[in-house]
Formats: sequence, C-alpha cells, structure tokens
Amino acid sequence: MQPTLTYPIGTPGQAWGAAERDQWRARQVRQRSYADDVLTAIEALRGRLDVEMYGDVIYADAQHPAERFPLRALRSRQWQPGLPSVLVTGGVHGYETSGVHGALRFVDTQAERFASRANLLVVPCVSPWAYERVQRWNFDAIDPNRSFKEGSPAQESAALMRLVAQHQAQYGPFAAHIDLHETTNTDESEYRPAVAARDGKVFEPGSIPDGFYLVDDADNPQPAFQQAIIEAVSRVTHIAPADDKNEIIGTPVVAPGVIHYPMKQWGLCAGISGARYTTTTEVYPDSPRATPEQCIEAQVAAVCAAVEYVCGKASER
Repeated sequence: MQPTLTYPIGTPGQAWGAAERDQWRARQVRQRSYADDVLTAIEALRGRLDVEMYGDVIYADAQHPAERFPLRALRSRQWQPGLPSVLVTGGVHGYETSGVHGALRFVDTQAERFASRANLLVVPCVSPWAYERVQRWNFDAIDPNRSFKEGSPAQESAALMRLVAQHQAQYGPFAAHIDLHETTNTDESEYRPAVAARDGKVFEPGSIPDGFYLVDDADNPQPAFQQAIIEAVSRVTHIAPADDKNEIIGTPVVAPGVIHYPMKQWGLCAGISGARYTTTTEVYPDSPRATPEQCIEAQVAAVCAAVEYVCGKASER
C-alpha cells in the first residue's frame, strides 16, 4: 500500500479558504522570465506574422505588489477566408514548458510552409504568471484548464475566450484547435496532492504514463485526426502505453495513445473554439527515454500533423 501524502497546507478534509491560498501563494517563487522567454521571442517573429495584443493579466494582494503580464498571440499576416484556420495554444499550465516553446518553435520553423494552405492563430503562453513560477495554477490557486467556461474565475481563461470569440466573429470558425500540454512527475508529487488539499478531499495516488498521448473530445471524437498526430509524433518520441487496466491516467484508452475527456463540460481549453478537430497533447519530459528537446520537437510534430490533416481535408472538398 502506498503511503498517504499529506499536503503541507490546510486541514485534511477541509477546503481551503483565503488564509490557505495566501500560504500557498507565499510558497511560489519566480524562476524564469515570461518577458525574456516569450515576449522577446514573439517580438522576433513580428516581421513574419502579426502580433495580436489581446489583454493583460494583473495580479496583486496585500503581500504582493501588482504584476502585469501582457497577453500576446501570433496570427497569419495575410488571413485568407478560403483556407482552413487552426488555433494553437500553449502554456495553459505554465509549468508545462514544451507547450510554450513548442508553439514558439512551430511558428519560427514551420508556420511559413503553411502560409498558402492554412490560417494560423498561435497563443504560445496562456498563463504567464504560472509560467514564471513553474506552476500549474494561477495566482488565485485556480486551474486555468478547468476554467474555460462562461463567467470564468481565471483571468487567463477569460482573456483567451474573448480573443477566440472576437477572432471567430471577424474571420469565421476554426477548423482545428490543438492545445499543447505535458504530464510530469510533479503532477503526482505536487499538483494532485495540492488539488486534493485545496478541495478538502483525500489524495488518491495514481501513476504517470511514460510517453506521449492525446486527449480527444468525448462529445466529438475524431479518431483519424488523432491517429495522424500519433503517427507523426511516434517518429520523434515514444507513445505512452496503456496500463494493465487498458487506461492512461485512469481513463480508458480508445486507440493507441488516445483517451477521451468531455472538453466543454470540464472547461478545457481545447473545447473553446467549437472546431471540428480538437486535441490536447501530453508529453512526458521526465521520461528516461526522452529529453526536453524531444518533447519540444514532439509538440512541433503534433502541430504540423494537425495542420496537414485539416489542409488535406480542405483539399478533398
């Protein structure tokens, strides 16, 4: 039997209040710079794509001076109504590094080859405060990737939803949305115990899948789309196997490396666009069989495969 992990904040069985959130916030240390890593990279791409300024995230409390994070997206310079449009998001969970840098590398190294075939809107880092703290939650101890719902309590999620709605009103619907994530060892050692403590629940130990996998939409499954991405990524890194229950993170495997979540019901980022083709990637940077560089390249391969797939579908019409 695995020992029960007790999180160092809160009282077991009782949901957090303001005092516990303050304790959690005090533990978060800035470890890297959103301005240096992300905004500088976006500015370097301004000559090739349009930079969309879609808002700011501002956080402060009695113990912390106000921090302002400008939110930026990259958009195809010459948006063409007749082409399929693809939304790419990264950094919804700030600690998931390859999502952020995979999105930036895709734009830098691959976007140009799709210029005459697809329109792209790329949001490399949805959650900049969490990116700097290498944290899953935002300043308010809220998971942005459960907050993409009307009246969202997460500034990051609400801002992205506004951007997508405004963009679709102006340019029309997206054909696809790929949301770039990681599953790390800290999911089991930090985040899952933290969320159990925050919500006053008992932490139930789980496992971390070794390899890349995808989350398809339970309410709009697109198996061929998922398979195209899995095939492309398998040339870069290994695909996570199912466990002895034929599951990945407690969810039934429906195809090699693919599980289903109800995206809109759970408030997941990949559910915000209403696109026909949606997926959430998950790489495993802590695997002894993969490197951080492979994880970034796996994200790039996943995005390229997604765009290629919708371009192929558009040409069939």
